[in-house]
Amino acid sequence: MKKLKVVFAGTPEFARLAYKAILEADFEVPLVMTQPDRPAGRGMKLQASPVKQEALAQGVEVLQPLSLRLDGKYPEDAAYAKGVLEAIQPDVMVVAAYGLILPQWVLDLPKYGCLNIHASLLPRWRGAAPIQRAIEAGDAETGVGIMQMAIGLDTGDVLLEKRVAIVEQTAAELHDQLAELGAQAIVEVLHQIGQLPAIPQPEEGVTYAAKLEKAEGHLRWDMDTVTLWRKIRAFNPVPGVVLPLAGLAEPVKVWRAQVLSTESKAEAGTVLAASADGIDVATANGVLRILELQKAGGKRQLAKDFVNGYKR
Repeated sequence: MKKLKVVFAGTPEFARLAYKAILEADFEVPLVMTQPDRPAGRGMKLQASPVKQEALAQGVEVLQPLSLRLDGKYPEDAAYAKGVLEAIQPDVMVVAAYGLILPQWVLDLPKYGCLNIHASLLPRWRGAAPIQRAIEAGDAETGVGIMQMAIGLDTGDVLLEKRVAIVEQTAAELHDQLAELGAQAIVEVLHQIGQLPAIPQPEEGVTYAAKLEKAEGHLRWDMDTVTLWRKIRAFNPVPGVVLPLAGLAEPVKVWRAQVLSTESKAEAGTVLAASADGIDVATANGVLRILELQKAGGKRQLAKDFVNGYKR
């Protein structure tokens, strides 16, 4: 039986896990597409994406066009990519956090079209930051969907969904859960390619997960306790949450916290207690306990270690 020929397009770690799962499931992957190398780290040296690193380790050809629009800013890149894809004639393209918009010619080229791994329960949280926005909004659950791609922002029909409860996870923790689920889901779909019903997304319940901005992480103690807790989890690790702390000249980065109380008459920002259990700070309507934090220019540390150092 002829192996399914898959072109994979993705860039970050979320996508790498899916790509690796496709390889391990023994599908044929003749080409990987990923974002161009970007400067990273202290030396700002060019660094290959996690997907590219995995592809090179497997000896798979890598393509890194700046654009896929034939009428766009980089038509030469797009034309070259078109030639490569037409020569390969893939059965399907799998897309996961790739970073480029796919024009119609790409969507139409593979026999089974293009499949996207999206980290939300569509149509909720279409767009760039679905994991963070689901936590920030206090959603009880989220998941991953395998979507038949169409022109439009995450508007395509859904082939398969997997769900997960949101309890106390940070965005980093939920990302890892969903990356594993996404890898499982895409392999399931590829094994049943052309056989699964494509379910149109409902018109009701559409929300958009706006791109994260650094300024969103600058918070205030006069905010609601639960809102602060959700944002601390949602913005861990990026863009990170910064809050002022009495006695320090500069705000601290708060990595982890918990809701201690939703009732308090103390003035917002007042440090009510500092012990091995954490640093308790009054909010607009309660008390938030800081469990892990980082001073400006310092290292990330548990609150108990921070308190011990501060007392000395």
